[in-house]
Amino acid sequence: MAHVSENGSDEKMAEGSNDAELLKEKANNYFKEKDYDNAIKYYSEALEVNPTNAVYYSNRSLAYLRTECYGYALADATKALEIDKNYIKGYYRRATSNMALGKFKAALKDYETVVKVRPNDKDAKMKYQECNKIVKRKAFERAIASDEIKKSVVDSLDIESMTIEDDYEGPQLEDGKILVQAKDLLSKLPSLVEITLKELFNGDFVDRGSFSLEVIVTLFGFKLLYPDHFYLLRGNHETDNMNQMYGFEGEIKAKYTAQMFQLFSEVFQWLPLAQCINGKVLVMHGGLFSEDGVTLDDLRKIERNRQPPDSGPMCDLLWSDPQPQNGRSVSKRGVSCQFGPDVTARFLEENNLDFIVRSHEVKAEGYEVTHSGKCITVFSAPNYCDQMGNKGAYIHLRGSDLKPEFHQFTAMPHPNVKPMAYANSLMQMGMM
Repeated sequence: MAHVSENGSDEKMAEGSNDAELLKEKANNYFKEKDYDNAIKYYSEALEVNPTNAVYYSNRSLAYLRTECYGYALADATKALEIDKNYIKGYYRRATSNMALGKFKAALKDYETVVKVRPNDKDAKMKYQECNKIVKRKAFERAIASDEIKKSVVDSLDIESMTIEDDYEGPQLEDGKILVQAKDLLSKLPSLVEITLKELFNGDFVDRGSFSLEVIVTLFGFKLLYPDHFYLLRGNHETDNMNQMYGFEGEIKAKYTAQMFQLFSEVFQWLPLAQCINGKVLVMHGGLFSEDGVTLDDLRKIERNRQPPDSGPMCDLLWSDPQPQNGRSVSKRGVSCQFGPDVTARFLEENNLDFIVRSHEVKAEGYEVTHSGKCITVFSAPNYCDQMGNKGAYIHLRGSDLKPEFHQFTAMPHPNVKPMAYANSLMQMGMM
């Protein structure tokens, strides 16, 4: 009869623990270099060796937060707390994940737990108070909401009384009503724009740095100058919840007023959701749908003048992502779904399309071709948020078959302002 000594078992456990720690340190080094994909890879390998370590889950949760995989970040933070309910960083990570997903009450509950455990922790108190303000504000907004037709901010603006300082030497519009005109123009477009090949910008124009105002006003200016040749689609960041957390609301309030942000919010709600080019290529910010059977006619019928719902085709167009395996799975972001190559193939066949183009995800080379060439991701923000080191890219669709031609570019220097200068303080601190 064979016997395994306790010493031998302890040695194996110690060896496994050491191996896991080495993998964790390797992951930490990749994290410091802002290579979050490799950091996630080695945290995962550490967890395969030692799946009961709360720190590994918490570290991987932070790496997922940096890559905007909020659903995965939330799951890892929750797992860390299942392993060790006294692990304070786990509560911080879970709260940040819930904040990113707009689940403010859930975030508040975790901050409250931290405050109870650490009543003298000033940082914990500050985060709890800040989150509590957001929860109360949301409750107040719901309480005063009515079923009556909401009055437009445009009706309360006195544009004629707005003046430009005498010492201003920058560009000027002959008519300063750029947002008002943009809203009027966009509201006349359908939810699904169907055109021949034109210039198209594919959403997430704001929240991605500290110069969102300058970016979006420039884009609206071009839309007014070339209304039939220049198109803009809505991204998941042209929404109130994202703007509140990631900085656009704070930026507009800092540079203008709360009323001006409300006007931007109204304009964003009229941005089209998708564009069909030459009847062959469908473009959207996010991706395909949580259920089969969605048609182009369904997209035409979407009532888009609102904040997006938590599910359904409008949500999917803004939030979903492709995956390499067939079928669908739970979204890494915690919103919408992930869809496989079989889902893409069925949708294209049912709607007589050749391929889809979407954005929504950072890609190291600025673009990625997946699903046997039927799903193209293009991402045009190089060195995303001044930390990812990625290239940017744009696409030319050429010829009668609209063959994609990719063009890459790198980041250029900008004024010395940090990339998330106007983001909600809880998001800034939670990402650290």
